[in-house]
Amino acid sequence: MTFSRIPFCAFLLLALLFLSLTVILKKWHFGLQENKPFGDAARPDGLTPARDRLLQQLKERQQELELLDITFDNKQGLDPSFSTNDSAIYINGKLSSDNPVTAKTDIGCEELSGIKAVDFLGSGYTKTVLKAALPQGLFVALKSINHQGTDMRLCMEDFQDSQGCNELVSFKLRKEIVLLQRLQHPNIVELKGQCQDSALVGGITAVLEQGMPLQMIQLLQSPWEERFQVCLGLVQLLQYLSHSPLGSVALLDFQPRQFVMVSGELKLTDLDDASIQEPACQEDSDCLLQFPLRNFAFRCSLSRTCEGLNEMRNLYNAYRYFFTYLLPHQAPPLLKPLIHQIMNSTGDLKQSINETLVAFEEVLHMYKSGLHLENLPPSITREYSNLMSKRVHNSSRMRSAANMEYRCWPSYNKQGCVLSVHSAREAALICNSHPQCTSFSLSSEKTWTGQLMITLVAFSSAAQPGLIPFVDICDITNPGKYAL
Repeated sequence: MTFSRIPFCAFLLLALLFLSLTVILKKWHFGLQENKPFGDAARPDGLTPARDRLLQQLKERQQELELLDITFDNKQGLDPSFSTNDSAIYINGKLSSDNPVTAKTDIGCEELSGIKAVDFLGSGYTKTVLKAALPQGLFVALKSINHQGTDMRLCMEDFQDSQGCNELVSFKLRKEIVLLQRLQHPNIVELKGQCQDSALVGGITAVLEQGMPLQMIQLLQSPWEERFQVCLGLVQLLQYLSHSPLGSVALLDFQPRQFVMVSGELKLTDLDDASIQEPACQEDSDCLLQFPLRNFAFRCSLSRTCEGLNEMRNLYNAYRYFFTYLLPHQAPPLLKPLIHQIMNSTGDLKQSINETLVAFEEVLHMYKSGLHLENLPPSITREYSNLMSKRVHNSSRMRSAANMEYRCWPSYNKQGCVLSVHSAREAALICNSHPQCTSFSLSSEKTWTGQLMITLVAFSSAAQPGLIPFVDICDITNPGKYAL
């Protein structure tokens, strides 16, 4: 009985041994093939699904560039045979010098090869910006791909293809170059040159006029006239984008960080997320403009697009990111009714960008002409004597006895109280409203609207009693000569 079990046990052991060897051989075989696609991943052309997705995205980006160019040509009546297919020629700026699109971009690869970066200006998900000095002494901003940025990191995680990811991420900068060539406006940074040569500049590089990043906190502390200039420039820009050579352009990533300041002017510098197509729709519910605090409904047109949605998106973003903080505060009292009308109409999207620009220009006209000061009493300056008047002796004693500047907010000079006014009458009105102000002086310096610069001065208790305040007015036609 015992011996009859031995052949059975031996057979069982041999079967287990054969099964184990089979499993080991299969593991070894598939281990050698682990880097090859098999099963459902196999493709006749040898492409993996990941590589296929990457190529599809590259194709879509190229089509997006071609759409920009075709749209521009159609609206300008140009030859549609020119397109961005030959991207190397297009990006390197080697088009004929008489082409109006590239006539100003005269800095190419050769000039860039000798430029040295002198400062780091910033970086984002896609791009890095460096400050560089040209041989002529001009400073420019060099914008290139951020190889350590979020976009590159995510692409590498998805596709594990450094060359393909570099090309995919570069499309954003390529798109921005195309848009900067097509969209030219005083409130858009100027494209001064470009290059795509890895050997010379390490990849695609755009050369832009240099600006300072927009600092909202600093802007909030600036005088109202400067804040109004920023908002006016923004409205002028949005009016242009609404009727641009590419059609209505929407800034999908509308943030203050997309802008820079150049000589006091607001300029758009980041265009890679701009869209030239109005959203498609089938019914009115598809044309819902959504924001964190409120939504706006629009109608679906007969052409099955949400016409005007791009314009309204830009306008409401201007209201919530700029107008709300910069326009109402410290505005001239007699201009506040007009400012409040602008705030209400843009906050509720009751007016178009054209109507909004007209309202801004009305405020500017009243401010520059002094019409908002017509109701000031003529006698407001009678309490002030001029340095060259009959009371000059007393005023001079008072001035030399205890002349003391004081700080106010907002001021053009953080160490004193320097403001802008239309006339001496307005200066007297402001001085009267400051408890510590006893005199003011007007200089020959003017603001961008032609307003005069004044300095308000206080006098301490050491001044002799009974002396009246004075106004020290510098003759604009002959600086240094004092006149009434």
